[in-house]
Amino acid sequence: MNRIDAVLFDLDGTLLDSAPDLVAALNFIRHGEGLEALEVQSMSQHVSHGAAGLIGAGMPTDDEQQFESRKSRFLERYAQNSFVHSKLYDGVSDLLAFLDESLIPWGVVTNKVEALTIPILKAAGLGARTSCVVCGDTLARSKPDPAPVALACAMLKVRAINTLFVGDDVRDIQAGRAAGTQTAAVHYGYGSAEFDTDLLYGSINVNHPSDIIDQVKTSNA
Repeated sequence: MNRIDAVLFDLDGTLLDSAPDLVAALNFIRHGEGLEALEVQSMSQHVSHGAAGLIGAGMPTDDEQQFESRKSRFLERYAQNSFVHSKLYDGVSDLLAFLDESLIPWGVVTNKVEALTIPILKAAGLGARTSCVVCGDTLARSKPDPAPVALACAMLKVRAINTLFVGDDVRDIQAGRAAGTQTAAVHYGYGSAEFDTDLLYGSINVNHPSDIIDQVKTSNA
């Protein structure tokens, strides 16, 4: 078991329950087309696939032009209302406080673009606390490519093997593994239904943020 000198987190479905605001943006588009609103719970599983995934799952079949129009309106609406009902998951504040008190740097590696990510982190009170933020448009490649995770490790000046990457989606585990980090699979998030036994082999299973505290304490004892 290797020491954990830094922790990297996915954002949506890992640190932040953002489904209410994302689905609200989708329902804004649906309302504009005379469609009934969808329930947050029924659409949460699509959140990890971003605007394209939500529109694909929550709107009638369209052509490319209509899809791009819907996506543009969705992103504009979401940008204006990205932290209305969103909130940190229970236990996340305690986890981040533990990392801060333990002088363990932590950062965010997300496929959400920077223009959306930074305002959300500030609204959540995390902007000044993160040691690094790598977004979906920071590099030409995003998760599951390992490049964003590798960049975050370089920014923190820590070895990948001594970094724990925490995420709720298959792409998070794939990116962390490929970058050489330790990985933790979040089972309370949006993409966890896609996890399988082979993928999770060797990863820490996280059912509550406190599980990460326990793992850090054990690894660094």
